[in-house]
Amino acid sequence: MSVQTWTYLLVGVTFVIYIGIAIWSRASSTKDFYVAGGGVSPWANGMATAADWMSAASFISMAGIIAFAGYDGSVYLMGWTGGYVLLALLLAPYLRKFGKFTVPDFIGERYYSKTARIVAVCCALLVSFTYVAGQMRGVGVVFSRFLEVDINTGVIIGMVIVLFYAVLGGMKGITYTQVAQYCVLIFAFMVPAIFISFQMTGNPIPQLGMGSTVNDGSGTYLLEKLNGLSTELGFSEYTNGTKSRMDVFAITLALMVGTAGLPHVIVRFFTVKRVKDARKSAGIALLLIAILYTTAPAVAVFAKTNLINTVSDQPYEEMPEWFKNWEQTGLLSYTDKNGDGTIQYVADVTKNELEIDRDIMVLANPEIANLPAWVIALVAAGGLAAALSTAAGLLLVISSSISHDLIKNVIKPSISEKGELLAARISATVAVVIAGYFGINPPGFVAAVVALAFGLAAASFFPAIVLGIFYKKMNKQGAVAGMIVGILLMLFYMLKYKFGVFDGGKEAVVELKENWWFGISPEGFGAVAMFVNYMVAIIVNAFTPTPPEAVQNMVENIRIPSGAGEATSH
Repeated sequence: MSVQTWTYLLVGVTFVIYIGIAIWSRASSTKDFYVAGGGVSPWANGMATAADWMSAASFISMAGIIAFAGYDGSVYLMGWTGGYVLLALLLAPYLRKFGKFTVPDFIGERYYSKTARIVAVCCALLVSFTYVAGQMRGVGVVFSRFLEVDINTGVIIGMVIVLFYAVLGGMKGITYTQVAQYCVLIFAFMVPAIFISFQMTGNPIPQLGMGSTVNDGSGTYLLEKLNGLSTELGFSEYTNGTKSRMDVFAITLALMVGTAGLPHVIVRFFTVKRVKDARKSAGIALLLIAILYTTAPAVAVFAKTNLINTVSDQPYEEMPEWFKNWEQTGLLSYTDKNGDGTIQYVADVTKNELEIDRDIMVLANPEIANLPAWVIALVAAGGLAAALSTAAGLLLVISSSISHDLIKNVIKPSISEKGELLAARISATVAVVIAGYFGINPPGFVAAVVALAFGLAAASFFPAIVLGIFYKKMNKQGAVAGMIVGILLMLFYMLKYKFGVFDGGKEAVVELKENWWFGISPEGFGAVAMFVNYMVAIIVNAFTPTPPEAVQNMVENIRIPSGAGEATSH
């Protein structure tokens, strides 16, 4: 069977499974919709958390960025994994003990203020929409190549699928769908990695294959070979970094603390029965996440080596079928600048004739390595599973922020449970449409967009959550001021230096790089905005009244994460 036939078959089967699970586990109450009834087992929650966490950025884009950035790409590995550990150990058990459905719910109650809740809702919506833009782009990239439809049509198909199981099943449907999606995505990521590792080095374990010798009899180590290929083309050595130490530190920190402030990951810890189960599911998820994260650097090395060997100094007319297929998507393009019909892939932008979207590397990798059609199709199904699982979690955060935090707790407290559930489903529908727009008009690479979402979460939520748990005298004035200043500062820096909004558009971004504050990129600036948030919060707190005694006692209780009951909506 052809790649397209296999793709229709595998993607169709997985979609039927997702929809079937959504129908089987549809939500009948707000508790089902928001926290899956609060009775999910640690293993199921661990798998769902891993799928929720490993978005299109992890599956599709991370290895692609590492393939082109080399050593510099390690910031994504360190930041995202370190952040998950931070979340699991520092925040999850305490938030679970508090027993609320959402992050704005926690902030609104902890800081005894409707204003704090509204600010938190605005931050959650901003973070979630930025993040979901990356997921919908990932959906579009997969569909445009493997189902041979244009990106816009692909995004619309993805929207319909997500809408179905997110709106019908809520967190209950999403949780059990994500268990299936984890199985699909991890199998789809590992199978081609094992194939290619064995093909290139004779070692079937990708993590070991990356550090092994190439099986051509030369005795050359794979990384040594890639370094040589890179320098021949004018690029820096793959294993050497070009980013400043300050920028590496800032990006890693921003990704770490941004992780710990991501509302769609935090809410997963409300779906289990006890605090003990929250800790256990966090550990299980970390183990499951590590399988993909330790494999991604190897996939990046395999993909970059195969790409250079396949295209560099090769006649364009002799390019294999995969090259022409990706050209049709517009995500790979060749311009014959010197008219010799041979592809010049070099670091010098004036001579380089090949433009490659980083997001295609994982998806194209099995095709470049000439693997069987079913393996190529499996990767497409895995990419969709990764993008859709996270998109669904984010859409739930958006809908619950509007229906539960805004309508139920601010605008109309008397709304019935049935009315709140209807509002949540309408909100999810509107959110899917907006997410689809961002998928059709993406602001950048999947991982780059997602990194900005982490920066926004770091700048807004992380200080408010940490101070709310560990500093009982932090008051509402300090927390609100910190969140507002932090997220506005991050937004300003992102718009100025990532999109050139104030300086002539995207064309000016390269020149603006020389003016980065402290030499820190927009992806890393969330760390600076976070420190500003802390400073503003503590200074304002010092000049305003301390919280009521009842609130301080509540914070003391949160820090004793034992004997927690089930999550409640009250």
